[in-house]
Amino acid sequence: MKKQTREIVLSGMRPTGRLHLGHYHGVLRNWLKLQEEHDCFFFVADWHALTTEYATPESIRQSTREMVIDWLSVGLNPSKATFFIQSDIKEHAELYLLLSMITPLGWLERVPSYKDLQKELTQKDLSTHGFLGYPLLQTADIVLYNATKVPVGEDQVPHIELAREVVRRFNFIYGETLVEPQPLLTNSPKLLGPDRRKMSKSYNNCLYLGDSADEIRRKVSEAITDPARQRKSDPGNPDICLIFDYHKLHSPSDLQNRINEECRAAKIGCVEDKKRIIEILNDFLEPIRKEKARLLEKPQEIDLIIEEGEKKARQVAEATMERIRKVMKI
Repeated sequence: MKKQTREIVLSGMRPTGRLHLGHYHGVLRNWLKLQEEHDCFFFVADWHALTTEYATPESIRQSTREMVIDWLSVGLNPSKATFFIQSDIKEHAELYLLLSMITPLGWLERVPSYKDLQKELTQKDLSTHGFLGYPLLQTADIVLYNATKVPVGEDQVPHIELAREVVRRFNFIYGETLVEPQPLLTNSPKLLGPDRRKMSKSYNNCLYLGDSADEIRRKVSEAITDPARQRKSDPGNPDICLIFDYHKLHSPSDLQNRINEECRAAKIGCVEDKKRIIEILNDFLEPIRKEKARLLEKPQEIDLIIEEGEKKARQVAEATMERIRKVMKI
């Protein structure tokens, strides 16, 4: 195996709808840093999307293309990282199948998210082989590209631990072949929507990266702030204020400090503060909107980026599978 001068990082996102500010702060902002420091493979996890969206697959293809456009719009660079679509590289399915032959069923059943998501997504029938096995498909995604680091939040660490166990078991049976990955813990702030619930398309409460200035203005103007503050003369509590959460992610520290003091002293009202954060959010989103509009007029440019990424990913995936077939003698 060719020695790498930089560590390999792999990460993916499920194409289940338009990307919003929660995706930016939870994933994309971290990817922007990683692409400068590592050899990164970023993929659209369309097969993973099928584990929960199998009944409505028609939206996945459109969301896949929109996702790549959003990645490019925020500054992810195909000359610095490899972008590809999971289902374009059939080796993911082959390795998933081979790893399933050696993975004990109990290892999959004990992954915390298996039962947690079943409880959370009660409107969907998730009693499927695909849903049970999706952490193993993640393992195949990771080891196929010899990834040494996988950026995850703390809730995803058990998935990487499963991958490490599977790799160790494979290497014990067939000899040292697969690279054992390590979790790369990332700070993933959970951004709330204007209704104070987790920002999610299911709740129809998202501030999308592609929202117009007027849409951002309308949504933020309707946001629920400090429930205990009824009048401007009432002292506020920024610690529980949704708008201040947005400030902490988008405003300079000196402005955050001033707002914190003025709110607690009732020197600034919620309406005034909303107007301020609306301006800040729109200033942040405007370059993204412009780049997205440009890309939408250049469909061939998107096609070429996806095609080139697929070639790079396939080259690595095929080499990995050759090693695996050889040691398994198949």
